[in-house]
Amino acid sequence: MSALKNKVCLVTGAGSGIGTATAVALAAEGAVTVLVGRRRGLLEEVAATIAEAGGSAHVEPASVDDPAQVAALVAGVRERVGPVDVLVNVAGVSSRARNARWLSDEDWDHVVRVNLSGVFALTRAVLPDMLDRGAGTVITVSSIAAVRPGLLSGPAYGAAKAGVVNFMHYLNATYRGEGIRATAILPGEVDTPILDNRPKPPSAQERATMLLPEDVAATVLLAASLPQRAVVEELLINPTHQRDLSGDLEAARWAGAPEEQ
Repeated sequence: MSALKNKVCLVTGAGSGIGTATAVALAAEGAVTVLVGRRRGLLEEVAATIAEAGGSAHVEPASVDDPAQVAALVAGVRERVGPVDVLVNVAGVSSRARNARWLSDEDWDHVVRVNLSGVFALTRAVLPDMLDRGAGTVITVSSIAAVRPGLLSGPAYGAAKAGVVNFMHYLNATYRGEGIRATAILPGEVDTPILDNRPKPPSAQERATMLLPEDVAATVLLAASLPQRAVVEELLINPTHQRDLSGDLEAARWAGAPEEQ
């Protein structure tokens, strides 16, 4: 029997990309998946795909950067589905401007709210139930930008992704004796819709060399399904082929600059 059979797994950013692939992979292992995202229509499409394959999925639209919505979300899931066994933080956003000179306060705040504060709010909300039961897993999809920052990811995204890695290590340091385990997954380039927001969106040929969402989902599945005695604290996954990024970096240097520049 799968270690995830009937486990309640809440996945944010489940409407596309890594979130979708992760929810499908968890459901295939018998997990009860809770699909969280801003757009109900996309979540319902994913839920239909899971149901057609014989899996279980519940659609729960919410914005992870709103602490009140997060608290209501987790309370509602507890009542309708059960307490969360596995939290998978996938939801993320990036800014158009990647040069600190041109990044606005609003963009900085938005990126940090979604990528870092949202992870904190969700973890805080599910933690009491996990501690009560003496078991729980928190997995956060960070980014290679956490350890290799630069123009490709931008200052806000890299800082937020580094922050969630630190937070996952905090959880292990603080709660591992009470049955909580936390994992930070740091992918390199993944062919997902978020790439369309880059100053120079990658071409189809460039995307063909990248990781696929299913590759990252496989690492989530590994961390979630290991016996409770084992924890993957941090996992870095990269494309085997490392492409030339010089054009991407130059575009990122000037995106968002005033016209007179």
